[in-house]
Amino acid sequence: MTHALFALSLPWPFDREYMQLALGVGLVVGACAPLVGAFLVDRHLSLLGDGIGHLAFAGVAAGLLLSISPIWTALVVAVVGAVLVEWLRTRGKASGDLALALFFYGGIAAGAVLASRAATNGITVNIVPYLFGSILTVTDADLALVSGIGVVIVLTVLAAHRAWFAIGLDEESARVMGLPVGPLNALLATLTAVTIVAATRIVGVLLVAALMVLPVAAARLVARSQTHTLAIASAVGVVSVIIGLAAARAWGLAPGGTIVLVSTVVFAVTSVVRGRGVPLTHHH
Repeated sequence: MTHALFALSLPWPFDREYMQLALGVGLVVGACAPLVGAFLVDRHLSLLGDGIGHLAFAGVAAGLLLSISPIWTALVVAVVGAVLVEWLRTRGKASGDLALALFFYGGIAAGAVLASRAATNGITVNIVPYLFGSILTVTDADLALVSGIGVVIVLTVLAAHRAWFAIGLDEESARVMGLPVGPLNALLATLTAVTIVAATRIVGVLLVAALMVLPVAAARLVARSQTHTLAIASAVGVVSVIIGLAAARAWGLAPGGTIVLVSTVVFAVTSVVRGRGVPLTHHH
């Protein structure tokens, strides 16, 4: 079954249908992941993506064990985990990084245990695609699902970006201004989780945070405003996917890793060209 979209006669390396599907999914995630990542970087939560990626892995393993579609179990576990991390952080029960550490290691350990359990139950378990992504095996259904998620991400960011930036700047004054800080933070956490599960298909749980953070880091070096940052970060994500996929096809490399390497190089080059290293704080 082919989409009308894939009657496209694109030039090499996107001449094959599997490459076109990969490109479609990659472009959606490459454009959308940095949009969400920008708000995490703004709040010094760059590693949140990583922690929730580890949780999503536990969700994947649970899905394999229960023989349900791993993407749905990953989604449930990631969203619940993201909201819990946010809750722990705001309650001050655990500082941000400790709350994250708890989930990081708990998630990956639970994933390992559940996956081995599934294996002893005689279910064939291949964890590698979930750890490092398997963008070349994307189906039409995956593309439809990821595109749907992409639309949700873009619309949510359009609606909430001003409020999120205000909270990132100063949570207390945002409260005073009457912004519903709690619900907005929970919404960001949920959107982060959804983005991560969508991106897991592309680059896997181990590299998913890189796709959310690196394009943003590069964009912040050159952007003049926060909306500008969003636009540039999204563009860097898209370019990374196109170059990464082309390089992967040309030299037989792992596509997920190659995409992330490209965005790493973009960030490194931008840093050197700007000649001022890595910005730790955003100038508002």
